[in-house]
Amino acid sequence: MIIRPYQPADLPTLREIAVEAFDGVSIDQAIERQFGPIKGRDWQWRKGRHIDEDARRAPEGIFVAVDDQTGKILGFVSSWRDDEAGIGLIPNISIAADHRGQGIGRALLQHVLEDFRRHGLTHARIETLEHNDVGYGLYTSLGFREVARQVHFAMELNATSPDDGPRPDQKEPPQ
Repeated sequence: MIIRPYQPADLPTLREIAVEAFDGVSIDQAIERQFGPIKGRDWQWRKGRHIDEDARRAPEGIFVAVDDQTGKILGFVSSWRDDEAGIGLIPNISIAADHRGQGIGRALLQHVLEDFRRHGLTHARIETLEHNDVGYGLYTSLGFREVARQVHFAMELNATSPDDGPRPDQKEPPQ
C-alpha cells in the first residue's frame, strides 16, 4: 500500500467508499430515519456531497491509500488546516469494506497527523458518533482524547413541533 495525494479523478470512488463506510454512523442517515428523504435526496447523496465539499475546500488535505500492485483505491482521509488557530481538522476517513482491519485507517491518520506537524500545527481534531466503536477505539489508540459530546437535533421547518414531554434524562419538564 502507498499513500498518495488526492487526484480529481479519485472523487467518484472516494464518494462510493465514504457512503458505504458511513452506513450506520451517519448523522444524515439518522435524520433520514426520522423524516425520510429530504427534497427527494437520500442520506447517501448528502454524504457524497460532504466528500465533494472536502475536495473543494482543501484538495491538498486529502490523502488516498492505494494498493501499490493494482492501483485500487483502498481508502482515504480528508483534512484541512486552520493555520491561524494551529488546529488540523479531519472531517472524513473511510476504508473500503474489503480492506478494513488491515491498518489502513491508522496509516492514513498517521500520515495526515504528520502533515499537520510539517505545517506547524499544534493540535488535531476529529469527531465520531458515540456508537462508532471502531472509530472511537482507533482515535483514542492514536492519542486523541475525548473533549466533549454533543447532541444533534433536526426538525421539519414546515411542520409544527409538538411538545413531546421531558428529555429522556429528565423526570419532569423544566419549569
